[in-house]
Amino acid sequence: MIVAASLMMMLATAPSADAVGTGRKEFSKCLSAQLQPALDKKLALADFQTESRKACADKEAAFRAAIVASDKADKMSDAAANSDADDQISEYVDKIASEYDESSQPR
Repeated sequence: MIVAASLMMMLATAPSADAVGTGRKEFSKCLSAQLQPALDKKLALADFQTESRKACADKEAAFRAAIVASDKADKMSDAAANSDADDQISEYVDKIASEYDESSQPR
């Protein structure tokens, strides 16, 4: 009985969602959703990158905020937390740009 009460208290105080994981998933999903419409429009790679960043700006901002908050909670400096966020966001942007570039090549 005491174990069950302890478990219930731990579950009640646990965060309901992982903000970084959720932000990552939503940002990635948004970027991926830009791929086919841009291919259909035959956008240049630079235009695809610009348009996809604009379309996903709110998701990028949420992802960035979650990374920075998590890093600062782990005692990282502001500069290190922002650098980590820049790196993680760049990885996703570079990945989708690479996919776009490969998909837009004539076969």
